[in-house]
Order: sequence, then C-alpha cells, then structure tokens
Amino acid sequence: MPPAHTAAPATVAGGQHDHDGHDHGDHGHGHDHHGHSHGVVDPSIATSERGLWVTKVSGLVMLAIALLELGVFAASGSTALLADLIHNIGDAATVIPLWIAFALARRAPRAGFSFGYGRAEDLAGVAVVIALFVNALVAGYESLERLFHPQPVTHLGVVAATAIIGFIGNEGVAVLRIRVGKEINSAALVADGHHARVDGWTSLAVLAGAIAVWLGFPIADPIIGLLITLTIFGVVWSAAKTIFSRVLDAVDPSTIAELQSAALGVEGVRDVTGVRARWVGHRLHAEANVIVAPELSVGEGHAIATAVQHRMLRHMPHVSAAVIHVCPDGHAGEEHHSVDAGCEDCR
Repeated sequence: MPPAHTAAPATVAGGQHDHDGHDHGDHGHGHDHHGHSHGVVDPSIATSERGLWVTKVSGLVMLAIALLELGVFAASGSTALLADLIHNIGDAATVIPLWIAFALARRAPRAGFSFGYGRAEDLAGVAVVIALFVNALVAGYESLERLFHPQPVTHLGVVAATAIIGFIGNEGVAVLRIRVGKEINSAALVADGHHARVDGWTSLAVLAGAIAVWLGFPIADPIIGLLITLTIFGVVWSAAKTIFSRVLDAVDPSTIAELQSAALGVEGVRDVTGVRARWVGHRLHAEANVIVAPELSVGEGHAIATAVQHRMLRHMPHVSAAVIHVCPDGHAGEEHHSVDAGCEDCR
C-alpha cells in the first residue's frame, strides 16, 4: 500500500471540505460528514452579521452624543467639552470602516480573494488607531490654545448634565462593543470598545472640569482637556499593539498549544509538527503536519486528517479553516518536503 504521505493535504475552508483535489461542497456545514455536523450557517457569516449590528447601534448612539455636545459647546465654550466632542466625533467616524469591514466579511470567497475578505477587518482596526491618534493631536492643540488664551466657560449646569449623559452613553457602547468583540474575537471591535470607554472617562473629566470652574478655578478646564489628551494617547498605544500584532499574523502561543493538543487527541496521530495559525479578521486559519504510521493507506491517512480537522473545529470555536498534511513516521519535517529533497517521497 502506498504511504499515507502521498495523499494531498486535506483542507477545510469556508465551511466546505476539499480532499484529494475533488470538490466535496455537499459536505459543507449543514451536512453530516465523518460524524461531525456543522451548523447550517457558516460561523464567519453569523459573527460578521453580529459585528455589523453592534457597529450600527453603537454608531448611532455615538453620533447622537456628539451632536448634543456640539450644541452645548457652541453655547458654553468649554475646552474640556470640546476635547470630548472631538473624541466622540472620531469614535462615530470609526463606524464607517468597521461597517465596511463586517459587510465585506459576509461575502463568500471568490477568484482573486480565495481567503475571503476578513483582512478588511484588520484594516478597519488600523483606521480606528489612526482616528484615535488624530483625535489626540486635535484635542491637545485645542487644550493648549485655551490654556494660553483662556476664554470664559458658561452654562456650567448644562455642561455637567451633558457630561453625565456622555458617560452613560459611552460606557454602554463600550460594554456592548467589547463583549461582542471578545465573543467573536474581533480585535478591531474590541479596540473600538476601549475607544468608547475612554470617551466615557473623558466625559467624567468634563464633569470635574465644570465643577472646578464653578468653584472658581477656570484654568482647570484646559488642564482637564490636556489630561484627556494624554489618556487618548495611552489608548492609541494599547490599541496599536493589538491591531498591528494581528496585521503581522501574531497569535497567542497558547492558541498554537491548543491546536496541537486537539490534533494529538485523534486516534492514529503519533505526533504533530509545524502547527501554524493566523487571524483573518475574527476567524482563525490553521495548518499542521500530523505524523501517522507509515504502513497506512492513502485512504486511512485521509480519514485521520479529516478527524483532525473536525476536532480542531470543535475544540476551538473561532477556527474556520484548517489545512492538515499527513506525513508517515520517519518522513516528517521540512527537510523531507523541500525542493532540494526532490520528489522521491512523492512517488
């Protein structure tokens, strides 16, 4: 019998299974294949729908808060409120790239985009970071301008009330975005959630500034604006590290360990090597080499590869695709698959 490593790598992608170069689309999600039944709806589509819904709702809330603050700033001239207003406008603006990203993620892969459009979500995360950075620069400039050229702050009661409303709205949006973002593993949505949370804190800072001005310390208003600016820069740094790690295909080492453990739990797998994974948006694509007994047939090796795929999909809910290469014991490792090794092992 031919050794198992002659089998083409078995794959699971986009909810369908493609083995040995044949299209097995009828074994997609919704059909029972090798004892594992998937849901009718592709998880990546369902989670993208949820992300799109959260983006719409939170965007409308942030826009309403920004419009309210704009009116109050025009009447009061509060620099702290202006800094918060700029931040909220930026937060509302980030809805646009996130909306586009989640809408694209719903589209099925096609020629030229065989992995789908999940990367658009990571690019949206970059847009969020850039918006945060620009917000910090503008808020800092306005605060310094008012610090050196003070202007009276009026309508303190209205400013305070607006700040309270802003905090409640922003915190609600933050909780919603972060919770759903963690559930669907969207780094961009979580980053935007922390963006909204900072908006809530800055609203409380505006409230403190209004109280300080009322107590006779008008310089507190631009000073609080500067503190808000520093807070925004802190969030920019944290969000940038997360987003750019995703863009560079960084994955938590524990994720690799879990994938390896899942594969080792399949009967017939002697060892697992070359485990890799990358995030494409909020879905995880994985690949691994599984070592099996050299006397197995191509069909038996194929069955083990399929079992490994299904176990990975069950073991880690965010895995949407897995490429499994079957190697006979004694022929594992990159040296057996390099160009210099020739094709003897493939015959």
